Amino acid sequence: MLYKRSSELFAEAEKVIPGGVNSPVRAFKSVGGTPIFVEKAKGAYLFDADGNKLIDYINSWGPMILGHAYQPVVDAIIEKAKLGTSFGMPTELETEIAKLAISMVPNIDKIRFVSSGTEACMSAIRLARGFTKKEKIIKFAGCYHGHSDSFLIQAGSGAITFGSPNSPGVTAGTAKDTLLANYNNLDNVKSVIEANKNEIAAIIIEPVAGNMGCILPQKGFLKGLRSLCDEHQILLIFDEVMTGFRLAKGGVQELYNVNADIVCFGKVIGGGLPVGAFAAREEIMNYLAPLGPVYQAGTLSGNPLAMVAGLTMLKALNDDADIFKRLNEKTTYLANGIGRVLKNNKIDFTINQVGSMISVHFDANPVIDFETAKKGDNETFKKFFHGLLKEGIYIAPSAYESWFITDALTYDDLDFTIAAVDKVSRDF
Repeated sequence: MLYKRSSELFAEAEKVIPGGVNSPVRAFKSVGGTPIFVEKAKGAYLFDADGNKLIDYINSWGPMILGHAYQPVVDAIIEKAKLGTSFGMPTELETEIAKLAISMVPNIDKIRFVSSGTEACMSAIRLARGFTKKEKIIKFAGCYHGHSDSFLIQAGSGAITFGSPNSPGVTAGTAKDTLLANYNNLDNVKSVIEANKNEIAAIIIEPVAGNMGCILPQKGFLKGLRSLCDEHQILLIFDEVMTGFRLAKGGVQELYNVNADIVCFGKVIGGGLPVGAFAAREEIMNYLAPLGPVYQAGTLSGNPLAMVAGLTMLKALNDDADIFKRLNEKTTYLANGIGRVLKNNKIDFTINQVGSMISVHFDANPVIDFETAKKGDNETFKKFFHGLLKEGIYIAPSAYESWFITDALTYDDLDFTIAAVDKVSRDF
């Protein structure tokens, strides 16, 4: 495939946008080459600026669970736009989507809409600190909760030491209140809590991680976190920006039967438009202004276009009794097919999958946390990425990202992808 126009567009973008992109992973730095500039998308396919058609396995990093340009969502946005695009005032739509979301997700009484997943997680942490009157939080290595200061922390010299910022611009004062733990390691979490008794407001986690590849919680891990939080009066925050309304109607809480105190949403809940949300039981949510002392606000929160897109998407998912079964079946078919051809071609690999999230790691050992994810063969991944791109298949341009499957994919698309993996992996 030729990417002359994409290369020209990237060169122009670099002159006026840092790195030529508005989100770093899009720049192809980890895989090399020039980013693909998209012109349009429909169903399971992207169409780039050079006229190439690509099967899409990122689907805007998750929101396009029913495919690109899903007609009911497009129609709803068009009709709503005719009435005005933003008011900065309440609309009935906000209540309607709130009621629907609360009816689909366990253990939440109230929800507040914001404009991004980053904003949702940032607000959830502020709410947790205000509610508990404690300042420290625990996050997990490899889990991404957006780019607010509290979350851009890497490990210090040991599991129970204070974090240190891994982005310039994050102050040491902020870093000291973020404690790092290891995913799928309850003993490690216990040691962090013991070293900071009565100081921890919340534990925030991607209950199924998607930013070090797709990493599943091991048996008992989430329930163990729930027990620790109950024992030490810590709030448990599930960052379901990726998993909410994707792995089940009620997200990970439903899938693994573990209740969180606060849940963060994004991606699917916006139907492809910029939306985030956070939700909890009434006593916690009532700590938010204007009812309580914890301040949070946003000019475009509850934007009517975003609300109608999200409402239309959630209705479609709620009304389709088989949607999550179909998505799981398609993803399992893809995982089994890729695994079969990689094994036949004698490639070391591990495939992680839950529902419609999947990742391929070029390492034969189990991938259960950030440390094991980092052991994958990145040079092989680069060949894998560019090989599939050449065959007309677009996966995440990073070895540390999940793939997101859409219901718009056909089994012919999946077979084509499996055959492409077979062809590409023979050249490793």
